[in-house]
Amino acid sequence: MSYFLLTWQRAVWVAVAGSSVGLVGFGCTQLPAETRPSASAEGRLQAMVKSDTSGYVTAPPRDLNGIGTYYMGRQIAHVMGHEGADWLERSDRRQEEGTDKLINALKLKPTDVVADIGAGTGYFSFQMAKKVPKGQVLAVDIQPEMIATLQANRRERNAPNVRPVLGTTTSPALPADSVDLILIVDAYHEFDRPREMGRAMRQALKPGTGRLALVEYRAEDPNVPIKRIHKMSVEQARKEMAAVGLEFVEAVETLPQQHLLFFRRPK
Repeated sequence: MSYFLLTWQRAVWVAVAGSSVGLVGFGCTQLPAETRPSASAEGRLQAMVKSDTSGYVTAPPRDLNGIGTYYMGRQIAHVMGHEGADWLERSDRRQEEGTDKLINALKLKPTDVVADIGAGTGYFSFQMAKKVPKGQVLAVDIQPEMIATLQANRRERNAPNVRPVLGTTTSPALPADSVDLILIVDAYHEFDRPREMGRAMRQALKPGTGRLALVEYRAEDPNVPIKRIHKMSVEQARKEMAAVGLEFVEAVETLPQQHLLFFRRPK
């Protein structure tokens, strides 16, 4: 069996030729082994985190897949480039991630306005569009190349209720008090400015009823074959959402490898 390595912008694929494993990477697999800080270095980092009220600390990376910035003690991961768009549409994703279960667990109403943050190619946007025929899906991404792909897919799939939106690293560019549900799948841990984005997303949700659904690989489960920097724990997610004023609602643990965590904007 032959192996080949494809290195793309901010991302690494490890592909196994002729295998059903296929594309197993984008810097998310457990290979190569992650670097670990010494106890003294970790202690210094945590002291810096506690003394910095913004939540951000710049320090040597624990993991080379990170950007060297820590938020509330968590190193921020590199963003997956648009070159990896095909991986988002891989044929085994439905089974691997239980995407049907995820969509059903959102409990969307036909008139809902939904924002898919980090929409990429629109894998979830177009599925949700079928659930909200009288509503709208705002497919947000910060990469113009992804927006172009979304536009093309929108035409090909005849999905007029999907609207691509070009956001920034600090704002999803959504109207205030307008969104029933925000969905973020495997993208939040890559946000360069999570505090600013969190506040902007909170502002976009409808007061009292607007929900945020956060999907991230389970950090608590060592059997999930994803690098630690691309995982989040429930404790970390709740801490970060609370910091921007979102209330925890529930954790739905029915997906094969990921947490599905719901938060709400209070009145």
